[in-house]
Amino acid sequence: MVEAGLEPEVQEIFGHVQLGHNFLLSGGAGSGKTYSLVQFIQEAIKLNPTVAVACMTYTNAAVKEIEERVNHENLQVSTIHDFLWDNIKSFQNELKKTLIQLVNDPAVKIKVPDGIVDATYYDALVDGIQYKEYVSITNGIISHDEVLILANYMFQTYPKLCDILKDKYKFILVDEYQDTNPLVVEIFLQHLKQSNRKNIIGFFGDSMQSIYEDGVGDLNTYIQAGEVYEVKKEQNRRNPISVIELANRLRTDGIKQHPSSDNHAPNMQDGRVREGTIKFYYSSQGVNNLETLKRTLNWDFDNAIQTKELNLTHNLIAPKAGFGELMEIYDNDKILDYKNRIAKYIKENNVAIDFSEKTFGEVIRILKDGKTGSELKKVNPTTGMQSFIDAHSEQFESAKQYPFDVFKKIYLDKDSLLDDTKKDKEDENKKGTKRDELIKHLFKIQNNINLYKEERYNEFLRKTEYRISNIADKQNLKDTIETLDRMSDETIEDVIDYAHDNRICKKDDKFDNFLRDKEYVFIQVKKIKFQVFQNLFYYLEGYTPFSTQHKIKGAEFDNVLVVLDNGNWNTYNFEYLMNEGIFDSLTASKKSSFQTILTRTQKIFYVCCTRAKENLVVFYNLPSVAIIEKAKVWFGEANVHSIDA
Repeated sequence: MVEAGLEPEVQEIFGHVQLGHNFLLSGGAGSGKTYSLVQFIQEAIKLNPTVAVACMTYTNAAVKEIEERVNHENLQVSTIHDFLWDNIKSFQNELKKTLIQLVNDPAVKIKVPDGIVDATYYDALVDGIQYKEYVSITNGIISHDEVLILANYMFQTYPKLCDILKDKYKFILVDEYQDTNPLVVEIFLQHLKQSNRKNIIGFFGDSMQSIYEDGVGDLNTYIQAGEVYEVKKEQNRRNPISVIELANRLRTDGIKQHPSSDNHAPNMQDGRVREGTIKFYYSSQGVNNLETLKRTLNWDFDNAIQTKELNLTHNLIAPKAGFGELMEIYDNDKILDYKNRIAKYIKENNVAIDFSEKTFGEVIRILKDGKTGSELKKVNPTTGMQSFIDAHSEQFESAKQYPFDVFKKIYLDKDSLLDDTKKDKEDENKKGTKRDELIKHLFKIQNNINLYKEERYNEFLRKTEYRISNIADKQNLKDTIETLDRMSDETIEDVIDYAHDNRICKKDDKFDNFLRDKEYVFIQVKKIKFQVFQNLFYYLEGYTPFSTQHKIKGAEFDNVLVVLDNGNWNTYNFEYLMNEGIFDSLTASKKSSFQTILTRTQKIFYVCCTRAKENLVVFYNLPSVAIIEKAKVWFGEANVHSIDA
């Protein structure tokens, strides 16, 4: 008998469980989804004292939170990657066969340097296939990305694995399901159907907060097919009523939140929901007025616990936060822009010359040969490109020596440097991210330094190749970390080499592949002081008064300032969000991607607004008339103000 004191939504879930249904609890921001998850686990164990429950989430912090709320021997809480590895690592013969199969499949992004491998390639490995923090496919060492691919293939190929998993766990629960990689969803909702054993798969989350591109986003296909039954949780325990009403205007999935009936909910005061404030400010003159607005608000922006400024405008933040040199490389390289101009000319003009053996410099010379006037102008740098080339002549001469087939594949943008699609610093590689492998490698170095300094020694040893056998090893490690910690003024290259040589962070396959394919980028980055990267690290990890919109997912603050500025991002467009008529003005090619960008932007804006527990202010620089009118609809005309005066 299900306990009567459970939340109505949890009682509804158990109704589905009794019918053998897989389920989904959908709840908006601040609805208390984790509380429902904990209630379900506690009741499931109470009703089934002899069965095991598996609960997966994304970060080590979330794992600890759930373990602290439910302490029971029948409950296993882990990250998704750890869970999948734990359930395939004992089947080494199958693992070796699978890895060989995938390495030899050109459609799969798992490769060894020598190409195709034979059926006995991994037989000589003493320790078999291993899962570590770095990748060395040649030596049978896989990391986070490969675990998902291997597990998906193995559960699809070996139905016996599905039997074993279902026998082992009566309940498999996935927290923050919307961010789950589709490969994981396939395992639980498709591959496990190969087994006739019975168990329940439960998902908890919010499709409107699926702001990570590699996530499944929603389970609508499975819901419509009757394979998953949805339970909606529509209360809001965090936000004031003004923010709740704004958030409801932004949602697209039919969930309309209302204040909780619990008088003790955080957003209640004296038996009533807090009113709160929402304001929309704009400037038609320039972003400098943002500082004027911040002074006018009179919030304590140095108090990162109480007040947060959320930005996508990294270009404006970079100099203040101290990583401008890296931003210049990743977002202002006009030599690469010129390379793109050359590649575009070749494609659009159907140039039939074979450039496969030519350098970038030779391609430029061949295309210019014999051209004059307007034709020459098409293959010359633009004025802006030429100014950059003149100021970076040595860099340009180096670029001209690269094989064109290699150089033309190098693309850099802010996402390669700044993409923040993970949730905590220990999980750098566990979320899909657009950061390139060089930046990921630097993050691993700094993460490992921090783990040691925070005395989290077990985690440190698990993530590094360092081994301690005696007191001398401990002292050597202490000296090594202290040396690394003093290397802020050394170059990035020196830090990478020292961390590798001292087994703090190995250069793996992914790092080596980056050097092979993007040496041009590494040559520029390696000369920069490590302190510049550390400034970037602390910015993205939320140690500065500024923050990215991704970083605050799940967090909450009394005061939230959201700065809307497209900043030339390809993945977000606030003009799309707030100007409904813009679709008609787009070219056919842009219309095809309009809905994807709009949906992504709408979700990131929803996440930002719903962080506010008291006051929400949105600032938009240089809005169109249509955007101002849309703001009046969403925020109320009395809450929309120009700050130019």
